[in-house]
Amino acid sequence: MLEIVENWSKNGIKPELGDGLWSEPWGEILKTAVRDVSELCRRLELPAGFVSAVSAACADFPLLVPGPYLSRIRPGDPNDPLLLQVLPRPEELESRAGFSRDPVGDLAARREPGMLCKYQRRALLVLTGGCAVHCRYCFRRHFPYSDSPRGLDAWDGVFEELRQATTIDEVILSGGDPWIWVDSQFAEFVRRLDRLENLRRLRVHTRLPIMIPQRITAALLDTLTSTRLTPFVVVHINHPHEIDDDVSRALRLLVDAGIVVLNQAVLLRGVNDSADRLEELCLRLVQLRVLPYYLHQLDRVQGSGHFEVPREVGQQIATELLARLPGYAVPRYVVEVPGAASKIPVSLQVEFPM
Repeated sequence: MLEIVENWSKNGIKPELGDGLWSEPWGEILKTAVRDVSELCRRLELPAGFVSAVSAACADFPLLVPGPYLSRIRPGDPNDPLLLQVLPRPEELESRAGFSRDPVGDLAARREPGMLCKYQRRALLVLTGGCAVHCRYCFRRHFPYSDSPRGLDAWDGVFEELRQATTIDEVILSGGDPWIWVDSQFAEFVRRLDRLENLRRLRVHTRLPIMIPQRITAALLDTLTSTRLTPFVVVHINHPHEIDDDVSRALRLLVDAGIVVLNQAVLLRGVNDSADRLEELCLRLVQLRVLPYYLHQLDRVQGSGHFEVPREVGQQIATELLARLPGYAVPRYVVEVPGAASKIPVSLQVEFPM
């Protein structure tokens, strides 16, 4: 991520200035994100011993936490559910049976550099390895991002592949995080997709509205609402404490622009592995007109085993949510299986009178 920020200056790219929606440009906030464990512990009043304990994990997957997210973490609480998602831990270096560097079969699904085809009618484009945060359970923490195209011209082969693949009518932009691209680059990429007659829908998977809500700029909204492609934005929120006033505003800006916004969460031990916590999250989401979409069983990526919740516990939680929430507020509890034609729903043990 630091490399991307440095390249902005080298290539004459400037992060967007304030456009009237926010007082501080999102690019400047990203530049000041915390990348040093010592600084993180100092700012959150955590024991100094944390630094030596997690240094090896940082070498494998660096720390990255932006200021807006950091401000929502309770100081002095090493078990804060938001902190657990971003703090490196020694357990990440443990080797666990059943965990791998490519848990969802991304590499086998590559059709072109940067282009994955796992499901009918859809293509997923890995725009960048850059992100606004390094989630410690990220299923692409070992993905070979260096193989993906760099710069708009490098995507010519993918656009030609999409033009010829007439059965594909939806493109999913992912990463990393596709909204690490500045507005001008992202807008041009969308314009090129717009010219492909077979495409009908554009889906963006992003965590930036949660990490840095200021990323929702007027220019970005204009890009999403000016295309003929129907836009969907899938955000990633695991815990209700991730939603503060600025995040609420960012989500409302998207919804008020007529964009369908969905949320996917990952079931994480110590973070959201209770029906009470997920019920609170789902109700906050629907109040913001964001639909709970998926509750993912953890993708078993190497380094994330300490987050795994037993599937039977997840089934109990999902069953409880079904009983507590209106249908539109219940996320589908799913697991991704490499090579499967879709996400696989995890069956629930629901008793009903005969």
